[in-house]
Amino acid sequence: MKLLLLFAFVGLCAAQYNSNFRAGRTSMVHLFEWRWSDIAAECERYLAPNGFGGVQISPPNENIVISNPWRPWYERYQPVSYKLCSRSGTEAQFRDMVTRCNNVGVYIYVDAIINHMCGSGGGAGTHSTCGSYFNAGTKDFSAVPYSNLDFNDGKCYTSNGEIQNYGDVNQVRNCRLVGLLDLALEKDYVRGKIAAYLNNLISIGVAGFRLDAAKHMWPGDIYNIISRLTSLNTKWFPSGTRPFIFQEVIDLGGEAISASEYTSIGRVTEFKYGAKLGTVIRRLNGEKMAYLKNWGEGWGFMPNDRAVVFVDNHDNQRGHGAGGASILTFWDARLYKMAVGFMLAHPYGFTRIMSSFRWPRNFVNNQDQNDWIGPPSYSDGSTKPVTINADTTCGNDWVCEHRWRQIKNMAIFRNVVDGQPFSNWWDNGSNQVAFGRGNRGFIVFNNDDWYMDVTLYTGLPSGTYCDVISGQKEGGRCTGRQITVDGTGKARFQISNNDEDPFAAIHVDAKL
Repeated sequence: MKLLLLFAFVGLCAAQYNSNFRAGRTSMVHLFEWRWSDIAAECERYLAPNGFGGVQISPPNENIVISNPWRPWYERYQPVSYKLCSRSGTEAQFRDMVTRCNNVGVYIYVDAIINHMCGSGGGAGTHSTCGSYFNAGTKDFSAVPYSNLDFNDGKCYTSNGEIQNYGDVNQVRNCRLVGLLDLALEKDYVRGKIAAYLNNLISIGVAGFRLDAAKHMWPGDIYNIISRLTSLNTKWFPSGTRPFIFQEVIDLGGEAISASEYTSIGRVTEFKYGAKLGTVIRRLNGEKMAYLKNWGEGWGFMPNDRAVVFVDNHDNQRGHGAGGASILTFWDARLYKMAVGFMLAHPYGFTRIMSSFRWPRNFVNNQDQNDWIGPPSYSDGSTKPVTINADTTCGNDWVCEHRWRQIKNMAIFRNVVDGQPFSNWWDNGSNQVAFGRGNRGFIVFNNDDWYMDVTLYTGLPSGTYCDVISGQKEGGRCTGRQITVDGTGKARFQISNNDEDPFAAIHVDAKL
């Protein structure tokens, strides 16, 4: 009996690392602050046809409406209840999105805010996205309901109830994060309310969850809640399929809380990935791309099968979270495309692609004073639709990095080479590097300040290939440059340091 229980426990844990993607799909895109109706349309018209596996969505539950500043992005991270209405849409629109995306094999992953409710200064009334009453001062969230008995203030011993020292584990997990009312997750009642919220989402058809602020929760509390979750909806998933779990744990090293404390529960966000890759691509601190030969665990990252990796996220592209000036974003488009291309070509980790919106930046002392600005909106605060331009890019100030040809084609590249080993590394000792993925794909970068002209062994079958960075294969022709692999598996690569995109990639599905 004990042996059977052990196997059951191992099975439950192991399944939490599985994205549940359809076979042949490998990457998730974070459609940050998109409306549910726009996500549903994007699943059908673009994500499914181009092989994306899933979408991380913004928190779907009721949140406080903040009017000073006007409707910032972070109001989505201040829950009032677990009702499914937000500026992304109604519960009916949410259900429609999940159904339509699932039907084309693009699954939905909810950004789950379970560590806290809204900020202690949030006041009282019905200024919330569903109109539910709450009183942050008395900790009355009657739409859940939670009362003052359901929060951690009694276990926080700082002078103001806030985290004051990130070296103190108890403060980080029991005190308020920037004023947010910290839930007492050791209480069975609170655990039950959160599990009921997540199970409702599972019943609708979501495939998993990003757990926001996981480092601010005790791992045992998270595990207890996750153990209460039901298996996924059998309309779209095999019986017994467990939800994918990935946890936000900012760990650049040197803090009291380590990401490794959470890897037994599910995958964890590897924040060192984007910070280090940005440092290398920007060539800061003497770093060179040649040093990426042992990228991944060789750089001190968490185990490959536990990591969720990304070049940037909604926090650090605004200068928050982790990584500082090294983080690459859409504002640095040329270098950003190289970084995302490297991530999608390299086998380490589970990849998430950021899809952003623009805002008018205003720097004072290297800090963007407008980093609070919410999604493109009308004067009444409602979110603008994502419009699609004739060239397939997005309008209305939506950036849509996942629609950039280079990034979309590298997401396809990752699908094509999935399961193939990292192979045939080459570098010039500086910032020209290349590597393959078995006999199915090969990528070359020139991040030096001089012209690149090299002949390299690719490991690919002989033939003519379309470079999927400068263009792509359309019908029987290449819209960009052609690269010929000879009978020995070698190909010549000529890449100018002045090219718009100083890298090239070929794979077997882009062969003429």
